Amino acid sequence: MERDVLGEDYEVLTLPLGALPAGTGPGGDNVAHLVRYRPEKHGAEKAVNGALLYVHGFTDYFFQKHVAEHFAALGYDFYAVDLRAYGRSLQPGQLPNFVTDLSYHFEELDAAARIIHDEDGHSRLTVMGHSTGGLIAIMWAHERRDDNVLDALVLNSPWVDLAENWFLRTIGTRAVDLLGKVSPTAVVQKGLESPYGLSLHRDDNGEWEFNTDWKPTSGFPVRAGWLRTIRRNHARLHRGLDVRVPVLLLRSSHSLLKGKAWTPEAMRADTVLDVEHMARWAAKIGPQVTVVAIEGGMHDLFLSAPAVRERALAEIDSWLAGLHPGDRLVE
Repeated sequence: MERDVLGEDYEVLTLPLGALPAGTGPGGDNVAHLVRYRPEKHGAEKAVNGALLYVHGFTDYFFQKHVAEHFAALGYDFYAVDLRAYGRSLQPGQLPNFVTDLSYHFEELDAAARIIHDEDGHSRLTVMGHSTGGLIAIMWAHERRDDNVLDALVLNSPWVDLAENWFLRTIGTRAVDLLGKVSPTAVVQKGLESPYGLSLHRDDNGEWEFNTDWKPTSGFPVRAGWLRTIRRNHARLHRGLDVRVPVLLLRSSHSLLKGKAWTPEAMRADTVLDVEHMARWAAKIGPQVTVVAIEGGMHDLFLSAPAVRERALAEIDSWLAGLHPGDRLVE
């Protein structure tokens, strides 16, 4: 591994990926990147409570150092994957964040899990997925349910349905399904149509520093082939899946949708997805799903106001401790 852009104690490994059929992916050389937080004080010693793997959302990449450091302090080895054509993995000339089949991302998760288990020697793995990364993680956990690669799944505002009216969720989805088949790279939305992006970066209204080439506050274009596979995976989830590991689904207490201009209220609600959809479809993920609403949470609960994100992290801590009561904290 090499030193990562996040600085001291962060390492990154390039994961070569197989070529995708023409027109089904971002083009160019497909690679992913696996980030590991390994505090120098821990040396090469394996963490006592297993490993956590973070999967980001759309127009996103891993930069949330406070999350890595939180879980490392509790005795977990923390990893994050930047999927192909996202963040560290976005190559010159590629279509950002574009695939026509979400299952293509299983290759990245498989590679990360293999390294965590086989090379780093962890017997226990919890995957933590945000938004689109939550949907990808759900589908991967379902497909790998017989492979014993996963022990628990934590979802941070997962994307389980389209935050639109009935017409766009039905008739609009059929139109996108047809367009995505015949013209997969056609742009159906130019970027993020919510004030969410303006709630994050310190140059706007937020407190965070991140690379806006990798995570533009206005979002990347949404293309028909990508939205087609999203909606097809939503439909699969709604019919019912069989994720056999315990699942914790965290969501905001409420949504604030359709607002285009930024207001202070955008800092206290999910302005991207409908949290009622998350509550509605949670039981379709598998038989062991716990849903917790976080008062005042933004779409990425870990980027919310300090007290809010601390509550979200505390809920995860408590839930994981309940799964593994024999775990111990590290100093």
